[in-house]
Amino acid sequence: MRRATLVALLVAAAVAATPASGSTWLQLGLVDTQEALGDQPRFGRTLGNLRPQVVRIILGWGGPFGAAKTRRPEVGTDAADPAYDWARYDEAVLTATSRGVRVLFTIYGSPAWANLYQPANVPPQNFTRLKEFAYAAAVRYSGSYRRADGVVLPRVSMWTAWNEPNIPLGLKPQWRRLGGRWVVHSAWAYARICNAVYDGVHMTLLRGEEVACGVTTARGNNAPGTRRPSVAPIGFLRAAKAYGMRDFDAYAHHPYAGDPRLAPAAQPESRRAITLGNIQRLINEVTKLYGPKPIWITEYGYETSPPDRVFGVSWEKQARYLREAYGIARRNPRIELLAWFLARDEARARGWQSGFVSAAGRRKPAFYEFQSLAGAARKRQLRLVRTVRRERSPLLRDLLRNAVDVGNGTPRSWLPVGPMLAGV
Repeated sequence: MRRATLVALLVAAAVAATPASGSTWLQLGLVDTQEALGDQPRFGRTLGNLRPQVVRIILGWGGPFGAAKTRRPEVGTDAADPAYDWARYDEAVLTATSRGVRVLFTIYGSPAWANLYQPANVPPQNFTRLKEFAYAAAVRYSGSYRRADGVVLPRVSMWTAWNEPNIPLGLKPQWRRLGGRWVVHSAWAYARICNAVYDGVHMTLLRGEEVACGVTTARGNNAPGTRRPSVAPIGFLRAAKAYGMRDFDAYAHHPYAGDPRLAPAAQPESRRAITLGNIQRLINEVTKLYGPKPIWITEYGYETSPPDRVFGVSWEKQARYLREAYGIARRNPRIELLAWFLARDEARARGWQSGFVSAAGRRKPAFYEFQSLAGAARKRQLRLVRTVRRERSPLLRDLLRNAVDVGNGTPRSWLPVGPMLAGV
């Protein structure tokens, strides 16, 4: 995987010149599917003003905006199959790329034809269909796919499998009673969802593809007999591992504080919850089960008051909490992404109001805080790349030589080309 390998080598080379603690390659992102799939000129202005490095967008397999919501493709792996409708996603990717922003697609939602006409948060009957869709999506956004109108679509290499599968909003049923005992059915289903998306994306053999699994929310009640049962994040991870979740490139989590009284560094009141204040517990568990995988925080945020007088914090406190959350993530060498939810408040009264812009269009202080943090992150990583190119770090050269040791028969053909590697 050329791009992923190069980034890893850049990071490794930078470690010698940076403090032992802290993330060298932390990316700052936005999560706002409604904005991304809506008015494209406004979406472009949002990205141009805030300058995130990554924008996370739900790529619906099924559901209201599902690319395959109406009928089953004859050839599920064929991105050009007429059953697929990619129009909204093509435009979002083109807009984001034109603004220098990477897209992270979250593959989510079963089409009605795939799960016996149940809601989109019910898993498919045949997980091979999901693998085929993941493959088709990765091919379409490979960076070399040419549409019928001649447009070559930009590259998308960051993916997550499903969204918040440890709560019923994301995946149901959460629990099932089998043989007189309760089992975590959502973890069983999710192990197959993760495997399907991971396999489908990597079947393309495209270098640099990254698939994150987990995508869990911060809390779960572990109460199968209640009206709204869910699963605590660490218990969900363990159960998914036991049910056969094989591998992933990163583990994603949504460590919301869940209480406006709690700052990002505060410990959660529930021992089962995993927030930013105790995220090391989750990192330790991922390491124990899967090794030192990167951690992606694919959703985080605080709602504001106004308009939410119950769950919101003041506009000024939201900006301060954003800065604190970014500091926590940057100090943790395992965290590679922090994505804020949302860019713009939802207009509906029961929606989310954690955006940097109010529903009426007024910018909050957090807008300018994010702008500042994103600009600094871009400059920091640009300096890193330029430093490595200029100095041709001996550490980098050693790493590259070791990676292609002629003695083990590994060919040099996978190496990225360009001036940085001249003379290696």
